[in-house]
Amino acid sequence: MFFHWDYLNETMKRRVPRRADQVGVFVVQIADPARSAEISLAIDAQFRNSAAETLTETEKAFQLGFVAMTEAIVVGIRVVSFVVVFIILAVMANTMAMTARERLSEYATLKALGFGPGYVAGLVLGESLAIASAGGLIGIACTFPVAAWFGTQTGTLFPVLEVSPATVAMQLAAALAVGVAAALLPGRRAARVRIVDGLRAIG
Repeated sequence: MFFHWDYLNETMKRRVPRRADQVGVFVVQIADPARSAEISLAIDAQFRNSAAETLTETEKAFQLGFVAMTEAIVVGIRVVSFVVVFIILAVMANTMAMTARERLSEYATLKALGFGPGYVAGLVLGESLAIASAGGLIGIACTFPVAAWFGTQTGTLFPVLEVSPATVAMQLAAALAVGVAAALLPGRRAARVRIVDGLRAIG
């Protein structure tokens, strides 16, 4: 947003006189970006040991400094992210528990045919990993367009906003972790089901 400084200064004189006739930030355009460091030092030298010393930096450094002040927002986003992952884990665990409970007779039949507890538990784990991986891949696919849209909405606040390979790796690792954690109790129950109890549940 651009507006005339004199209008703001007149308002400051009426409301907060001690803050009037002052400027917080000057924007300086330079012809050669390669000389930005040299020009910054020259500007700061002009006001060194004065009542209003300056700190000249590039626009990118200024934006990064502003973003650094929003650390509390970043921490909040991280907390919310962990809460969302925990909720997804709870939903996934509930889904796998219901699936294992409905298939106790099938697991008992497999054990009666000679399949071991490890094989039965592996079936539950494989199903859980398949569901979690499918959801994770959909989430990863949606990350790129959402990040692009977010970058266009923030403008110059985040001049470079891209999804790094590390982010994708963490997404995939979180999906696999949710799949494994959700299959622990249902897989244990399926592996330990007694053949008689499982077959009795038919009908």
